[in-house]
Amino acid sequence: MSNIETHNFETEIDQLMDLMVHSLYSQKEIFLRELVSNSSDAIDKLRFQAITDESLLGEDELAITIDIDKEARTITLSDNGIGMNREEVVENIGTIARSGTKKFVEALSGDQKTDQNLIGQFGVGFYSVFMVADEVTLVSRKAGDEATAGTQWRSSGKGKYTLEDATREQTGTSITLHLRKDEDEFLEDYRLRSIISKYSDHIDLPIKMKAEDEYETVNSATALWARAKNDISKEEYENFYQSLSYDMESPFSTLHHKVEGNLEYTSLLFIPSKAPFDLWNREQRHGLKLYVRRVFILDDAEQLLPSYLRFVRGIVDCNDLPLNVSREVLQHNRDIEKIKAGIIKRVLTEIKRLAKDEPDTFTAFWNEFGTVLKEGVVEDHANREAIAEILRYATTSDDVDGESSSLDEYISRMPEDQTTIYYVTADTAAAAAGSPHLEIFKKKGIEVLLMGHPIDEWVVSNLTEYKEKSLQSVAKGDLDDLKDEDDDKSKDQEKELKPILKKLGKVLEDKIKEVRFTNRLTDSPACLVADENDMGANLERILKAAGQDAPTSKPILEINPAHTLIKNLNPRKKDFEDWAQVLFDQAALSEGAPIADPAGYVKRVNSLLSK
Repeated sequence: MSNIETHNFETEIDQLMDLMVHSLYSQKEIFLRELVSNSSDAIDKLRFQAITDESLLGEDELAITIDIDKEARTITLSDNGIGMNREEVVENIGTIARSGTKKFVEALSGDQKTDQNLIGQFGVGFYSVFMVADEVTLVSRKAGDEATAGTQWRSSGKGKYTLEDATREQTGTSITLHLRKDEDEFLEDYRLRSIISKYSDHIDLPIKMKAEDEYETVNSATALWARAKNDISKEEYENFYQSLSYDMESPFSTLHHKVEGNLEYTSLLFIPSKAPFDLWNREQRHGLKLYVRRVFILDDAEQLLPSYLRFVRGIVDCNDLPLNVSREVLQHNRDIEKIKAGIIKRVLTEIKRLAKDEPDTFTAFWNEFGTVLKEGVVEDHANREAIAEILRYATTSDDVDGESSSLDEYISRMPEDQTTIYYVTADTAAAAAGSPHLEIFKKKGIEVLLMGHPIDEWVVSNLTEYKEKSLQSVAKGDLDDLKDEDDDKSKDQEKELKPILKKLGKVLEDKIKEVRFTNRLTDSPACLVADENDMGANLERILKAAGQDAPTSKPILEINPAHTLIKNLNPRKKDFEDWAQVLFDQAALSEGAPIADPAGYVKRVNSLLSK
């Protein structure tokens, strides 16, 4: 051996290994799951590259082997997969997950069960070996390299690792764990076999261990999804799901389907019960694994899954695609589009079934994934109606608690003469529930949907109608259909207050489009509304907060002629301008908008109060 180098770990990785050894895991056996998973990935990569270069495959069967040496107190796991050269060893082992490790450490909650779910998601699974080993030696040789020289990596997990040349006749990787004194259980053959049976039985290649003098396969070595559904237990499905997602919680739903005919494929999909840590990172999509005739092709087949279903996990195995299919080919493949359409329909149908048959499960699903599912209303025109059927919102109805009302349920409670679905949007659900725009609706007993998340603005911008019922914001346009035409008293009040209306418009002409009397308000003196064709104030604030250009449109100031404050305004008094500014600022505050001059507002209020 030669060319020995010593390297220091990144600070975060050193901290991570210390956490793993001393506090992270309650189940140390997971180290074997991680190593088997890495070896399986390495063999999958070799299979894929061998599609175009058969010389990469040797004569030996592709397999993972595990050897125990009780005297030396070692476990050695070997594969004949793609292997690594020196640079790749440094990149994948010496500085593995360098960009994500700090985030991983920051994401730890202190709860062992929760924290151990994060390891696979962050790609730092290799380091779990230091839970049971005080020294680890890795030897690897890259497939396709002409030289027989490989690379050896060695570390005790205490801040440093060494690299040197090594001789390895076969391509692939071997990892030898020198076990700690108190980890004797992992030197027992039956213990390792039980771990493999629990976590890795579904691996579609043989995992071999010695029985007397010969190696035998200790897993089923059959792709789980290729078996008949009746032959697969719930535990097997859940173990497979855990290997895909690193989520120890049982999924809400398991969907296993085989499609036959002109297009043949099998899909095994899972709807998780917990949102992954990176759910809101639209670029970090794990999604589905794509296989062609059980040969691994893509680890993140985003072409098979729309962004709004990025929480779904699973695999698709297709019989009709060429083995050398590429990402570029997938983007323009009609069969892929058909598979994608089938997956979307299957998932949405299952979510609807949960809503109908398992309401408690659906409520838990909605709390985890409802907001991200709303993105589909904006992105997926073909399935907009189906997604809209799943949407849930809080409403002003006294008997509806939380985001539990569907649009269909809202419609079922509408009076026969109501043709519009009313909604109000705000920064939060509480702000929506407290909006002054709701006053007339509460008075007349008309239910309104409360939308308190930014995505809702885009939902209603794209969902303008549902089942022949138009959707209308209570804070846009006029509400002529809610006016009391026979209210002579109100008409007399408006006639008397026209001078106030005219003077308010003049004082606030730089801030508003117009001033008009309102039929929205019963308790508040004034409110701001958007013209029917203008952008709503809440959407405008959202866009500006995101650093985007938003067309600025002046709001309309609506005043309540029955309110004492409005009736007592005197356009001839010197303080009228202050009252006008205060009315405008209060109307803005009541809908959650910031005011341009907080100090000026306080000064005016104090001045008026002192009088």
